[in-house]
Amino acid sequence: MSDRPEPEPPTVGVGPWQGPWPDDPRLDPELLELGDRRNVVDRYRYWSVEAIRADLDTRRNPLHVAIENWQHDLNIGSIVRTANAFNVAAVHVVGRRRWNRRGAMVTDRYLHVQHHRDVADLTTWAREHDLTLWGVDNVPGSVPLESTSLPRDCVLLFGQEGTGLSAEAVAACAGAVAITQHGSTRSINAGAAAAIVMHAWMREHVEA
Repeated sequence: MSDRPEPEPPTVGVGPWQGPWPDDPRLDPELLELGDRRNVVDRYRYWSVEAIRADLDTRRNPLHVAIENWQHDLNIGSIVRTANAFNVAAVHVVGRRRWNRRGAMVTDRYLHVQHHRDVADLTTWAREHDLTLWGVDNVPGSVPLESTSLPRDCVLLFGQEGTGLSAEAVAACAGAVAITQHGSTRSINAGAAAAIVMHAWMREHVEA
């Protein structure tokens, strides 16, 4: 046994504002007074949610992400959080309007989240905005992500954990990509797959 004390958990964020009160309409008075412990990058410390979202709107990437929501999949929140990290244009929830926000860690506040009652509604919206639907699933006919060029103007459509994309979704897509695996399991977690494919799109279309 060791007599050394347990390390203190790292402090997240910043405490109350020190010095003269800033005259900046982007800053939230409550955060200035109490401190900002949110999971945001340093440039957004003390900024209001509205100001952060408005700033992100000035440099959104053209990628859209859509998720089928038939079974209240817990991975939806994780996918939304990743979409925020890559500052996508919007997240589209297909099916049930209500989705489990726990995994999003409130990042949905900084995104545009749109609802579509079914795949047909999403397909119509994508066509009207000149966007191509691309599925992400290891379905018959899918091509390896590693050797595929994803369109710049597209919607990446993800299915449910376990069941994957619905037959209607597969039929609506111009194509589908699958992540090459080398182990024994048939598929990887939907949230992890979404992160991999979004990052692949970023590497191809966004300068570092």
